[in-house]
Amino acid sequence: MAAVEPRSRLYQADRRGSTPVPDVPLNEAALNRRTFAIISHPDAGKTTLTEKLLLRGGAIHLAGEVKAKGERRRARSDWMKIEQQRGISVTTSVMHFIRGAVHYNLLDTPGHEDFSEDTYRTLTAVDSAIMVIDGAKGIEPQTRKLFEVCRMRDVPITTFINKMDRETRDPFELMDQIADELQLDVTPLTWPIGVGQDFMGCYDLVRDRLLLIGADRMESVEVDGLDDPRIADYVPERLLDKLREEAELAREACPDFNIDAFRQGHMTPVFFGSALRNFGVGQVLDALEDYAPPPRAQSTDKRTVDPLEDKVTGFVFKVQANMDPNHRDRIAFVRLVSGRFKRGMKLKHVRSGKPMAIYNPILFFAQDRELAEEAFPGDIIGVPNHGTLRVGDTLSETDELRFTGIPDFAPEILRRVRLDDPMKGKHLQRALESLAEEGVTQVFKPELGANWIVGVVGQLQLDVLAARIEAEYGIKVTLEPAPFETARWVAADDAKTLDTFAGSVRSAMAHDRDGNPVFMARNMWELNHQLQSNPDIRFTKTKERA
Repeated sequence: MAAVEPRSRLYQADRRGSTPVPDVPLNEAALNRRTFAIISHPDAGKTTLTEKLLLRGGAIHLAGEVKAKGERRRARSDWMKIEQQRGISVTTSVMHFIRGAVHYNLLDTPGHEDFSEDTYRTLTAVDSAIMVIDGAKGIEPQTRKLFEVCRMRDVPITTFINKMDRETRDPFELMDQIADELQLDVTPLTWPIGVGQDFMGCYDLVRDRLLLIGADRMESVEVDGLDDPRIADYVPERLLDKLREEAELAREACPDFNIDAFRQGHMTPVFFGSALRNFGVGQVLDALEDYAPPPRAQSTDKRTVDPLEDKVTGFVFKVQANMDPNHRDRIAFVRLVSGRFKRGMKLKHVRSGKPMAIYNPILFFAQDRELAEEAFPGDIIGVPNHGTLRVGDTLSETDELRFTGIPDFAPEILRRVRLDDPMKGKHLQRALESLAEEGVTQVFKPELGANWIVGVVGQLQLDVLAARIEAEYGIKVTLEPAPFETARWVAADDAKTLDTFAGSVRSAMAHDRDGNPVFMARNMWELNHQLQSNPDIRFTKTKERA
């Protein structure tokens, strides 16, 4: 196993301060950023792990704040009313915290598959991810889907096998599943001592030490390897023989940890623990600091942007409307890619070609905010705006470039929107367009008919959409079945060919909010029929943000 490098302490900062020591060099500030997401299947323990990471990082001081009520909810990530009512995450939250010299940007993503679009786009803004696996269930469908998104972007994955204090599958079986199904080299950096009721901690395979669950805190005991007789003073005989046998086998059977293979997305270090009992979380946070990459270079339509370039660049990966319902605000989440950003500077909004002066950029802690005097590559800043910024937009200090890889997904569920009060048609249009800017709901205007059509990828999104329209805009709507099942963007090399096709199926044509033509199919048979009958027309399920 590779030795752990000493942690860098390039500069110190207050726990919740937004500004490092003045004049810190750009390269040092960038090297001390870790921007990461947590991916998992629902109920694998993602929210609990998020809370414990924040607890370890000093961002909250009381276990339960992520789920608490009233004032104690100040630090929680699920801040929408509907999230609180249903106990689910339906939108990405950003949480900035500092531990020692390192600034962490944790992007807490929705776990429910109906909100996977938000997660997919969020993964374009991170440099690494933690994959949480339930030790009893192994890899589940949503975990696999999110992993594939990470793989497409070569995002490094750290694996945390959770709930070891419950009955679980065999650790070797779990690692074999990761290796076989995800095609990753697997190397455990800790090994469980017992499972279920017998779980009493882990053996640190890197530093040769016992990590034991104490009555009120974790106990660390340095030893001289697995054969050290002192281990018997802490581990009962019935568990010790199995620990020695399995840990030695793990060392022999698994490849040594290689930081380059990890950062290239080919290898995952594995940690065992229990997020509920706050065990193993510290090792995961240490691994983020020691192994996870600092801000990575990002691709554009013209060139690759290096984070250490002097000029500021960034891209919008999310827009959230009405975080503060009293002010009808709209916040664009901007991932800074390069340069030293300073409050008040002007950046070019590349899509419109116009300059934007950013006077009130904010750092997030879930719903809480604080003014960002400056920020560095890897940081996520919020830019208040009134509809100017959209998902996929690029901000640049100089270049006319556009960051690529931020997708839109064709909806699989379509519904007509019927107003309870027909006099509020303009208010409904504003509400739908505002919520569509967040990038989760698609909004289509049919060529024939007056009713708007909304498209989503999951049924639960419809409930959230109706609830938010009522709660945030005071409009009651009914989402009725539409005569369409799915939709595809359509394009052709020849404009006349596209016009001819659109004219022949006019009752099934619509436009998205950007004016792009969309074909809506009554069922998959009709879609396949049109695909076969119109070889010169491109029907696309995914559209990159312009």
